[in-house]
Amino acid sequence: MVEATVRTRSSFRRWGKAALLARLVLLIALLLAPSAALAGKRVALSFDDVPRQRGAFFTPEERSQRLIAGLRQARVRQAVFFVNPGRLAQPDGAGGEARIMAYVAAGHLIANHTFSHQSLNQISAEQFLADVDRGEAWLKGRAGYRAWLRFPYLHEGGPDKVKRDAVRAGLAARGLRNGYVTADGVDWHLEQLTIDAAKAGKTMDMKALRRLYLQMQLSALEYHDRMAVSALGRSPAHVLLLHETDLAALYIADLVTELKRNGWIVITADQAYRDPLAKAFPDVPWAGGTLTGALAWEKNLDPPLFPLWIGETVATPLFQRRVLKETNSQ
Repeated sequence: MVEATVRTRSSFRRWGKAALLARLVLLIALLLAPSAALAGKRVALSFDDVPRQRGAFFTPEERSQRLIAGLRQARVRQAVFFVNPGRLAQPDGAGGEARIMAYVAAGHLIANHTFSHQSLNQISAEQFLADVDRGEAWLKGRAGYRAWLRFPYLHEGGPDKVKRDAVRAGLAARGLRNGYVTADGVDWHLEQLTIDAAKAGKTMDMKALRRLYLQMQLSALEYHDRMAVSALGRSPAHVLLLHETDLAALYIADLVTELKRNGWIVITADQAYRDPLAKAFPDVPWAGGTLTGALAWEKNLDPPLFPLWIGETVATPLFQRRVLKETNSQ
């Protein structure tokens, strides 16, 4: 404080009142306004299960168009879409190749989510790597491609360390990196709730649905960031797990607005995967889930008490009460 006072007096004599006042105003603004740059909260957006099955509100074509428009409106320069080429043969996958390349034309990336979206926990390492290879055969050589592999269901072998390590070695031999996530807002669960409600002919409060979607993603980021800071001593470049859902098509621009309002900087996927975190391979009893969760588990850290992560168990009653306006009479 004394040093600062001395510097202030010296500056006053050298530059005069006007220049000093401008410097002081800038200093006070930096100290008092919690800017995202100072907080260091950064996040990239990733979308799984492309092309995804039809949702509650749009056709697959409408969904892709809206999602591209929403990302453009929010000025998201680059997100990454993890592709399952095997879904192209399914009814809702018709026209999916054109939709995938439309994402690339809009400046986004594509990467491997395996060919047929099988869980590594339920098949052998050899079967899994063969499915990875089928996905690579479709992806390699295309514009926007990155050599990243996102594990379906975030399953990396569960309790089977031999399988986990065999797949890690197999991916390294293929030049593939783990397309990990650091935060999971379980948007797939909320999407399924909307699909079930639509099939049952139930009326949904769309404003309440929007709010719940945003709350779930923001709570996931803040929760996992708190856990990452405990495990790493810093806030890493986060990768948020989203899916190619109707909810994303509806609310992605709103989500980016809320992220920025809460001090987050939206970065590219390329930037996120250059974080030193990408070199982490936690050794935990059960391989899977978010990388931040695995790192905290490896260091025997308790999950944060605050903020509350709105997972499946919390999201379901909130959806029933807020979006469907249902009350439990029991």
